[in-house]
Amino acid sequence: MAEGARTGGDWRAAVMLVAGLTAARLVALFATPLELYPDEAQYWLWSRTLDFGYYSKPPMIAWTIWATTALGGDTEAWVRLGAPLFQAGAALLVFAIARRLYDSRIALAATALYALAPAIQLSAGVIATDAPLLFFLGLTILAYVALQGAQGRPRLMLAAGVGAALGLAFLSKYAAVYGAIGIALHLALSREARRAWSPATAGLAVLAFLAVMAPNLVWNAQHGFATVQHTAANAAWGGRKLFNFAELGEFILTQFGVFGPIPFVALIVGVVLAVRRRRLQPADLLLLCFTLPPLLIVTGQAFVSRANANWSGAAYLPGAILVAAWLMRWRAKGWLTAAVVLQAGLAALFLAFTVSPALAERMGAANSFKRAKGWDETTRLVLERAAVEEPAGLTAIAVNSRFLYYAMRYYGREWFADPAAPPLRAWLLADTPQNQAETSAPLTPAEGRRVLAVALEGNWRAEMEGDFASVSGGEIANVRLDARRKRRVEMFVGEGFAPKPRDQATGRPRSP
Repeated sequence: MAEGARTGGDWRAAVMLVAGLTAARLVALFATPLELYPDEAQYWLWSRTLDFGYYSKPPMIAWTIWATTALGGDTEAWVRLGAPLFQAGAALLVFAIARRLYDSRIALAATALYALAPAIQLSAGVIATDAPLLFFLGLTILAYVALQGAQGRPRLMLAAGVGAALGLAFLSKYAAVYGAIGIALHLALSREARRAWSPATAGLAVLAFLAVMAPNLVWNAQHGFATVQHTAANAAWGGRKLFNFAELGEFILTQFGVFGPIPFVALIVGVVLAVRRRRLQPADLLLLCFTLPPLLIVTGQAFVSRANANWSGAAYLPGAILVAAWLMRWRAKGWLTAAVVLQAGLAALFLAFTVSPALAERMGAANSFKRAKGWDETTRLVLERAAVEEPAGLTAIAVNSRFLYYAMRYYGREWFADPAAPPLRAWLLADTPQNQAETSAPLTPAEGRRVLAVALEGNWRAEMEGDFASVSGGEIANVRLDARRKRRVEMFVGEGFAPKPRDQATGRPRSP
């Protein structure tokens, strides 16, 4: 078969794979009874007021939700719609990058490995920052690869494209810094890569990056670099025991589930072989420069403090291409086929669980979805109690959980849209706010004359009660999540809110 015909056939196969998988994800998205996770509800709330930055994330996630809900409304499916679309685009970018670096057969294999990776299934079903990050990182890598062989005006345009795409990745999630590290590392290690750049192209890339990032940088400066501070605080180096072998081991184990067991083993084996042989093909070197930094840095973070499984996610778009190339080079087509089949099976099971949480419960996987259940019912219970208390005068509804705050803002959106409704407020355990709910909507004495207070799971109820001159009307309600799990909601009416000074770390009252 001619190379052009094979390339065209592989491209069509990749498009059909991505289109079919995206169609299945969209069906699941609109069919699932699962509710928004509280973090998704928070992002939805941000999207009601467009800005160039937010408390804990750059603005892309809010912009995306604004666009999709403007098209179809505020239901869960339309809030999440951007996730599968971004991941579809990222999968096609994988094909384009791999075809430029290797050939169309490897590109098709890489597309399948990426699109079916376990973490990508979750990322395509939940609206979060990872999906746009991976799309724009893929666009950055594609422009960077294409620039290597370009000349003249196209090279200048591609340089601007590298900067702009990297800027958009930063507007999605600050983990885009791994893309910048990858470029810098590759330029340091590859003489050929450095030859592709000139002062003009480098300057144009930097200018394009700054032009895209400028509004977010200004926003951060105006808000005390709140997003940057929150991102740094997630590292949690202070106040924790350093050198955690348990955290390290747990993080490494989770990567088998993030990337897939066979691809992750292949990645480790390939890196070991490359170190032993001290020889890499140029394409392999480029991809390793983008793959290894997030893996090594986040692994180190897990060792000295903690790390979430998805923090290394930036590694797996270039990593999927690298693993596909290595498996094909090793003539390990059986392992490649096994990886694709295994991950396709896991993807199908995940979609089945999404459409039928009852099936997940029967198979012992209900715990994975508990945070996406019961928020509508929880909100209804609280608002029903608020309606009972309103005739006697209610100055606020106060909750002690940011999760409950954001869930109620979403599922109670019609209630709180009424100007006459008592406002939703966040009760603070510590003297200073610890999250955006507490920062933007703290309960104050002026609004604390007569409050419906809600303690999720009964946490800190005694401390909440202690902040009021008098309390009455205690009530405990339970929301069933599945056959074994329920959510406890404790409510009472508090009058005369006067918060006591408390130690920020323990929540205990401080001595006068």
